[in-house]
Amino acid sequence: MIPADLLLHAYRSGAFPMATPGGEIAWFSPDPRAVIPLDERFHIPHGLQRALKKNLFEVRINAAFEDVMRGCAHREETWINGEVFDSYVNLHRLGHAHSVEAWHEGKLAGGLYGVAVGGAFFGESMFHRETDASKVALVGLVARLRERGFTLLDTQWSTPHLRTFGTADIPRLKYVRLLKTAVGRDCSFA
Repeated sequence: MIPADLLLHAYRSGAFPMATPGGEIAWFSPDPRAVIPLDERFHIPHGLQRALKKNLFEVRINAAFEDVMRGCAHREETWINGEVFDSYVNLHRLGHAHSVEAWHEGKLAGGLYGVAVGGAFFGESMFHRETDASKVALVGLVARLRERGFTLLDTQWSTPHLRTFGTADIPRLKYVRLLKTAVGRDCSFA
């Protein structure tokens, strides 16, 4: 298991771990870095706005952290091996890793997990079993971060899916400045 203090130090420094196909842990700090804006630049696509109005999903926080991680790991290629899984479950038990879940008719339909340090949230992965479930969880995450005074939502890398929400790639120097300010804030996710 990766020690919690090492993981937290890495996040504060702009790095994060992933398991390689061979099972070894590698550390990454991409340049540029992808972030989702927490201000008015956060964009909810029109189709998702319609889905949100239907109120099909209940958003819950930390109700099924391990199940969310299993959902995120359940794909052909994954960076979540047993060591990564155990390490983040430990961070969750210590109050640093969190899940945001979308539930439909009493069942986990999708969600995401990540790590909170100060006023920064580092999104690790998301999954869905039903259409729009992970997107609803992301909207729930942004709402929670806004109401609790967070200033940074790090998504590590940009994807076409995340760009629909306003994700921006920023250079390392700018990211490090934002990171330093964010982790110095006194915010509570839970």
